[in-house]
Amino acid sequence: MLDYVKRTGYLERLRESKDAPGVIKVITGMRRCGKSTLMDQFAEELRNDGVAEDHIFHVNFESFEGQDAVSPDDLKKSLRDLPRHGMVYIMLDEIQEVDGWEMIVAALETVKNYDVYITGSNSNMLSTDLATHLSGRYIEICMFPLSFREYLELHPGDREGRFLQYLRYGGLPDADPDKGDRFCRGYLEGVFSTVLVKDVLARLKTDDIGKIKSIARFLYSNIGNITNRSAISRGTGLNQATVDRYVDAMEKALLFHHADKYDIAGKKLLSTNGKYYASDIGMRNTALSGSGTPDTGRCMENVVFLELLRRGYDVRVGSYRDKEIDFTAVRGDETEYYQVSDTMLAPETREREMDPLRSVRDNYSKTVLTLDRYGLGTYGGIRAVNIIDWLLDVPSP
Repeated sequence: MLDYVKRTGYLERLRESKDAPGVIKVITGMRRCGKSTLMDQFAEELRNDGVAEDHIFHVNFESFEGQDAVSPDDLKKSLRDLPRHGMVYIMLDEIQEVDGWEMIVAALETVKNYDVYITGSNSNMLSTDLATHLSGRYIEICMFPLSFREYLELHPGDREGRFLQYLRYGGLPDADPDKGDRFCRGYLEGVFSTVLVKDVLARLKTDDIGKIKSIARFLYSNIGNITNRSAISRGTGLNQATVDRYVDAMEKALLFHHADKYDIAGKKLLSTNGKYYASDIGMRNTALSGSGTPDTGRCMENVVFLELLRRGYDVRVGSYRDKEIDFTAVRGDETEYYQVSDTMLAPETREREMDPLRSVRDNYSKTVLTLDRYGLGTYGGIRAVNIIDWLLDVPSP
């Protein structure tokens, strides 16, 4: 097994935005998805390109060494000592750990030779914290846990076997399946608790772990199901104001992603309902351990949702009259429809998955993704594709 996998897609985004002082590069993603490793890899690329060590300022505020700079006064002192000539690359990892970080970053934006990169585990740093101090002069790079392609690079082996592990343990880089089930579950439980305590409860200024876990478990149990805040309130027995507050906080902590429901015939987003998906399926499975919740189909759907986001699509839940299509994926002028099914070998299952796609009378691509290795091909313009091949970009037969 490799010690780490090179996150080439994200590195390419950083290269594209390199040497643009005055434009802050903001990398957001849930805890432990690999942001710190990405910063390490980018710093190493800079060194390999000949950038002098004193022109690279890189601090991870959650590391042991970073504790010496977590004080805003100490950080500002270190920044004042940086060179004032030549491009200086400033990488501030998990910047939300520094009190008053927004004003510090805003000040760095004004220095002509500072190329600034920050990472954080809460999307709210963009929507309110940072945006109020910067006049739109930032770009966001949203980072996800490992794709299956990256997972297989990190853990080489039989594709089918590794994919089942991926469905079980998710894509956090340190959830090593070769260390066994006990290790992975213990690690994922720790990350889940850390996200809830540090990124959700601390921000809400409450310590009610019971309520937040109840809502999280409800959402995890219902990935792939149409739901809304009222249903969450009924399902957990909590009032809707509490549900609204906690769900918003969990979305901002990047623990969950929401897919709006889209009326394909009317070409409009529907204001009610939609689906929630887990940012990491391994954390979901660990949180629901022992609940008896069916796994494979739901986990596959979650994996496809995240992969479409990685590929740059705006992902919605498709609704065509009284029929549901798992995903309507839009990227620029391109629209694609997807159904996800663990198997379509039974004729009634094949009909159930194909029928909604046949109902949509347009010329956009329509695909059913399945674990099957038999019965693949194109049927009336609808492709049946093995999900592993699709995730790895293997050409369809």
